[in-house]
Amino acid sequence: MEFDAVLIAPRRAEMVRDGHWHDRTINDELDACVAQFPDKLALTAVSLDNGAVRRFTWRELATMADRVAVGLARLGVVRNDVVSCQLPNWWQFTVMYLACSRIGAVINPLMHIFRERELSFMLAHGESKVVVVPKTFRGFDFEAMLNGLRGSLPALRHVVAIGGSGPDSFEARLADPEWEHEPDAREILTRSRPGPDDITQLIYTSGTTGEPKGVMHSANTLMSNIVPYAQRLRLSSDDVILMASPMAHQTGFMYGLMMPAMLRASSVLQDVWDPKKAIELIRAESVTFTMASTPFLTDLSKAVAETGQQVPSLRVFLCAGAPIPGPLVEQARAALGAKVVSAWGMSENGAVTTTMIDDDDERSVNTDGCPLPGTAVRVVDGDGAEVPTGTPGRLLVRACSNFGGYLKRPHLNGTDADGWFDTGDLAWVDERGYIRISGRSKDVIIRGGENIPVAEIESLLYRHPAIAQVAIVAYPDERLGERACACVVTKPGQGLDLAGMVEFLKAQKTAVQYIPERLVVLDAMPATPSGKIQKFKLRETLRQALS
Repeated sequence: MEFDAVLIAPRRAEMVRDGHWHDRTINDELDACVAQFPDKLALTAVSLDNGAVRRFTWRELATMADRVAVGLARLGVVRNDVVSCQLPNWWQFTVMYLACSRIGAVINPLMHIFRERELSFMLAHGESKVVVVPKTFRGFDFEAMLNGLRGSLPALRHVVAIGGSGPDSFEARLADPEWEHEPDAREILTRSRPGPDDITQLIYTSGTTGEPKGVMHSANTLMSNIVPYAQRLRLSSDDVILMASPMAHQTGFMYGLMMPAMLRASSVLQDVWDPKKAIELIRAESVTFTMASTPFLTDLSKAVAETGQQVPSLRVFLCAGAPIPGPLVEQARAALGAKVVSAWGMSENGAVTTTMIDDDDERSVNTDGCPLPGTAVRVVDGDGAEVPTGTPGRLLVRACSNFGGYLKRPHLNGTDADGWFDTGDLAWVDERGYIRISGRSKDVIIRGGENIPVAEIESLLYRHPAIAQVAIVAYPDERLGERACACVVTKPGQGLDLAGMVEFLKAQKTAVQYIPERLVVLDAMPATPSGKIQKFKLRETLRQALS
């Protein structure tokens, strides 16, 4: 694969000069962990479906990474090949990234909620050579789905299934043979190690204009974010990090997979969210830090209050993905005893802003934090001029962690000659330099921290024989922050109900989490004189109806 990460080289000299890019990779961090703390517990992975627990020291984790790396090379994976992982938070996810980095391959994390429609685009666009999936997870056969797609994916050579049987299982191909002891293993593991500016991760954003975009990151762009993030939150090698947010999102990948190695800290992976299990893990593993979206904080606080099981080791819960309701911060502080930190970020740059550990709690309620070191924000009007304090406008970000560009879509990079990236979000800045996201110019609904690609789902619904017009809008939800409602105008003589709409979208192989959970049938859409649907009016009508 040829990566067109055109946004990296122009800022390299400045980033190195200012001390933001340290020219290290995850290989350097893993090697340092083994040298400094070979027998320290590095990773505890818990599977709720079968109760399995797998633990690795740093030495054991590095050995497994080397083993899987040589196994990938045996499958024909070479430098700059894309290896896709559609996995829950299993230990194999962590190992796959470490293994890919050993041989210069590029990891492509994929959410396990994706189905044929999403995967057929992403795997083709990224030219994935190997895909690693569960045989089954939560009752779904991923191996069968991927094998069904192989005919339309000419670059795909291997589908490797964890828990599968036969020669294509993860165990047979990668994890069981002691590849690291083969005569050529050392040469394989050293000849193609990536540099700090080489692409190490390809992660897809939810599409807002009909298709997802492939975000390209290097070790320098990712790690330059994690360093100041950990420093601001006062994290160290003494911390234990719980990650229940998907590692196929930047939240899980950067702060649950990469950050523990960079800190020489320990991590605990939870593959299915269950707040009572999270309490058990926090207590048993002495967890000190976690990061997740608002529903996780709501569930955990409620479970602690109901069960009476305290989590005294938990110091910080960083909450991102949606504004945190004021009462929730109060409830969480009372129930958990942990500091609640709010944050905002994107796949393109990781966390951009966070509140401070010593801030008053109101900062987490009323703001999304202030920029991390190495990051700057501007709020501008339609002409690009900065707006006064407290005035909403377009949010621009200039960061050491800004991505390298969108794969094969450089015209969509949205970054000017001075390095300012247009986030597509609307925000305002207060007198202390803290931002508040006030809306989204991108047409995205965030349901429990998961972006719903509105334009794509609308496009699918326009194929429904009964639908003349459709607009999908958000409505508030106490737990998930937002849910999606489809507002439709039907064709003359046609009818449509929620069950019929859901059945239609499922037949299009759409991820269940992307399917609207309400349907409103209208006689006509509110529209401008030019015919553009006025979604703000639909949202207001929906709010009034729900209240």
